[in-house]
Amino acid sequence: MSQPEFWMRGVRVDGIGDALQPVAHALLQAMEDLEAAASGLSTEELWARPGGAAAAGFHIRHLAGSLDRLTTYARGEPLTDAQLAFLRAEQEPGASAGELLAHARATIDRALDQLRATPDASLDEPRGVGRKQLPSSVRGLLYHAGEHTSRHTGQVVTTAKIVRGLAGG
Repeated sequence: MSQPEFWMRGVRVDGIGDALQPVAHALLQAMEDLEAAASGLSTEELWARPGGAAAAGFHIRHLAGSLDRLTTYARGEPLTDAQLAFLRAEQEPGASAGELLAHARATIDRALDQLRATPDASLDEPRGVGRKQLPSSVRGLLYHAGEHTSRHTGQVVTTAKIVRGLAGG
C-alpha cells in the first residue's frame, strides 16, 4: 500500500459536511481500489466466474448501479425506467475494464456531488426504499451506499486476484 486509506489521510473532502465525510472517504477509497484491481484485466478475465462466483465485471457494474439507485432514493425520487433496465442488465458480460471503471467513476462523482448538496439538517428525513417503500432515512441510505460500494469493491479485489492467480499472473 503506497499510502494510507482515505479515512486515515487526514483529508477532508471539500464541500462535504462532517456527518458525510465517512461516506465520501468510502467512495473515494472504493474508486482507488477498483482501478488498482481491475485495470489491466482483459475482458475475458473481468467476466470470468472462478468456482461459479460472480464476475468482477458484475460487481463493478452492480456497485455503480446500486450507488445510483441508493442516491436516487436518498433524494426522495423513484427509480426511472432506465435505472430498472440497468439493474436487469447488470450481469450481462462484455464490457471492458475501461468502460466499467469509467461508469463507476462517473457514478461515484455524481454521488460525491450529491453529498456536497445534502445539508446535515436533512440527514434524518425519512425515505422509502424500493417498491415496498421500506423505511430508511437520507443518512441511512447514504451510509449504506458507501458500505455497499465498499463491499462489492472487496469482491472485485478478491475475484481479480483469483482470476490473475488462475491465469498464472
